[in-house]
Formats: sequence, C-alpha cells, structure tokens
Amino acid sequence: MSRSIVRQSKFRHVFGQSAKAEQGYDDIRVSKVTWDSSFCAVNPKFLAVIVESSGGGSFLVLPLSKVGRLDSNYPMVVGHSGPVLDIDWCPHNDNILASGSEDCTAMIWQIPDHTPSRPISEPIVVLEGHSKRVGIVTWHPTARNILLTAGSDNLIIVWNVGTGEPLISMDDHPDLIYNVSWNRNGSLFCTTCKDRRLRVCDPRKREVVAERLAPHDGMRPMRAIFTREGNIFTTGFTRMSQRELGLWDPTNFEEPIALLELDTSNGVLLPFYDPDTNLVYLCGKGDSSIRYFEITDEPPYVHYLSTFSSKEPQRGMGFMPKRGVDVSKCEIARLYKLHERKCEPIMMTVPRKSDLFQDDLYPDTAGPEPALEPEDWLEGKDDDPILVSMRDGYVPPKSRELKVSKKNVLDSRPATRRSVSACDASNLPPELVEKLLEEIHSLKATVLSQDKRICDLENKLSQYTNGTA
Repeated sequence: MSRSIVRQSKFRHVFGQSAKAEQGYDDIRVSKVTWDSSFCAVNPKFLAVIVESSGGGSFLVLPLSKVGRLDSNYPMVVGHSGPVLDIDWCPHNDNILASGSEDCTAMIWQIPDHTPSRPISEPIVVLEGHSKRVGIVTWHPTARNILLTAGSDNLIIVWNVGTGEPLISMDDHPDLIYNVSWNRNGSLFCTTCKDRRLRVCDPRKREVVAERLAPHDGMRPMRAIFTREGNIFTTGFTRMSQRELGLWDPTNFEEPIALLELDTSNGVLLPFYDPDTNLVYLCGKGDSSIRYFEITDEPPYVHYLSTFSSKEPQRGMGFMPKRGVDVSKCEIARLYKLHERKCEPIMMTVPRKSDLFQDDLYPDTAGPEPALEPEDWLEGKDDDPILVSMRDGYVPPKSRELKVSKKNVLDSRPATRRSVSACDASNLPPELVEKLLEEIHSLKATVLSQDKRICDLENKLSQYTNGTA
C-alpha cells in the first residue's frame, strides 16, 4: 500500500494573524511618492513610516507602545527639503536611523527614547555625494557606522557615518539601481538594475565579481537578497508579466537552483528574509496578501508554506528584526502592513502546546553589538554577526548617543577653518593670531561640554519617562 510522504518541517503550519484594532496605529498619512521602497522601517523600540508632507520630506517615528489614534500635531522628522524615499534603522543602535531623499542627500538621525516636544529637524550627519535623488539606504550588517547609499545618478557610495566621509564609490551600473542587499558578513552585496542585470559586488575591491543578464525575462523591476548560505533569492517578472521568484548560486549563474512562477499582477514583490529560520515573506505593493516560503537544501529548494490574506491592499511593509518578536507566544516574525491611513501589525506564529521556550524555533540571533570597527572592515577583515540568545526575550538597551560620531563631525569642521586661518595669518600680528586661536579652543571646549550636558539631560528624561529613575 502506497503512503504519501509529507516533507518534514517545523514551519509547515506557520500562520499569520492581524493585531486587534486597538493595537494598530491609526491616522498615519502614508506617502504617495512613486518609488518602490517599503516606506516603513521597524526595530524593537520604534516604528518609522514615510508620510505625506507639503514643502519638503518628512517621516514619522513612533515608540512601538504608542498604539491607537495618532495626534495630528505629533512631531515629525522634517530635515529633508524633498520627499523621503527610503529609511533604515541602524542594526547596532536602536536610536539611529538613516534616510534618503529626492534632495540628493542622505541623513543620519538620533531619535530620543522620550517623545520629542517639537519636530526633529537637525540630523547628526548629512551625507552629500550624490548628484541625483538618493533612493536606497542600507546599513552594513556587522561593521559599526558603515552605511551604503545608492542614487538615481547610478552611483553607490559606502560611508563612515562616524566621520561623515565617503569611503568607497562605485559607478559600475549604467542605469537605475532597483535594490541593494548585503550578504551575512558584509563582505559582498548584490544589486538589481534597470539594465536587467543581477550583480554581485565586492566594495573593498571596487569591482563586480559576478553578474547574470536577465535572471527574469520580464522588463519590470527585480529584487534580490542574499540568503544565509550565500545564495541569492530574486523576485521579478516573466515575459508574459507573470510574477516569478528564483534562487541562484552566485558562483554559477548559468542555471537557477529554483525558478517558480506565481501569478499575474503588476505589484513588485518585496522579499523580507529571516536568516534564522530560512523563511522569506513576499509582499507585493497593491496586494492584499503575504506569501511565505521556506528555503532548504532539498529539492525543490524553495517550498511554498502558506498565504496570509486580508481585505485591504498594502502600500508598504516593515519587517521586525528577530530580537523584537514575542518568544512567549511562539512568534517567529512580525510585519507592519501600511494601509492608506494606518499601520497594522501582523504576527507570524508557529502553534505549540507548551508554554516553555522553544529552542528549535529560536536559534541565537544577530544582536545589537557590531562585530567590526569601520577601519577593520576597510582593511579587509570580515566577521559574522555577534549572536545573542532569545531564551529570556530581548530587552532593548537605553538610548546610546553617537558621541564618537558627534566629536568626529565637529572636529572635522574646525580643522578646515584652522587651515584657512593658517593660510591667511601671515599678514596678522602674532599676538592677535594667538588670541584668536585661544578663543577658538575655548569655544570648542564650550560646545563639547554643552553637548555632553544635553546628552545627560536627555538620558535622565528618558529614565523618568520609562519609570526607571
């Protein structure tokens, strides 16, 4: 007698569930800008959403606990002079956010733990190097203060935000870059481009190490992400405009490991990948469903699990890092679905009868500590993320100021002034030069002391706000 063989997987019964209405975020005017980014970024402390604004670009940052209807006067982050196109939380500091905009700049923001009393308009660092809009910002997964930006000038720049300086610039793309994804240890990144090529780049060698023409035959935008094993998962379109996904080995781009047609729809599929479970969640803009798949080393390599469906289409999506999920409820992922006027959390859970910690669902995950300093990475060192246990849940640390960054940025400015004054000092009396230099040093000391005082006061305020004082 024949018996049907069912594939063994602990994720076969993952199911999605929307949060209750009172646990959502209402009255958020989500941006209508025509750009295929997710418009949303989330971490264990904050939810950030790009919103509609007149006269410049702004986005909203809310503590995760601030659910319900949003006050119309809630302070925004308002530093950009053009619409904001992409935002990304720093993986090593839950209070640091990067944003890219149509004003050709990327900005780094320090978000306080307490609710600000007025709009945040002063970034810590402004990164100016692109000649056209900056559509992609993404942090390095293991090195401190390393940020990659990509613009419509077809340029990729890797920055050290601690000094505000560009470290690496690559102009290998002849057309618009659709997306960029780092691999697990940050030694390589992959890109998709309007010229229909999938590229694997080594930023420190400043070269493309592998490329594939048309991994999907259609002309519409593609997306690509690195998996934990170093393969590349792609989404795109066939010639007949059917949506398609693929899995590729970057050391052998001739044939795909797997290629799977999905459906016919116009929305670009945004992939969100969980390296701990090897699950990928596909969210199409304009869709009302989220499909999820498991990537394994057994044929057919990409296994369809299930679909979460709802009534309203999504405008964007945010994906919570693993350290932000609720282990007591066997939650393995949480997505934040953007509607036209609200944001709705969606929990992905694996049903288990026991209330004990499930070791098999929660292997050690990437923690908030960087594995490398910027100088080490630039010299050629690579390291995997520093892992933390999820056994007792994850408690976000208190706000950590980028003190080194502020000092570096401040110190770099007087340095240029000093060189100018040195050039012009030949015609000045020595006594006056000495007096001016003394005054400059005195002012610098005052600025640094006031900066330290502001940090201390903000930390004290956050302690009172959180009830830890």
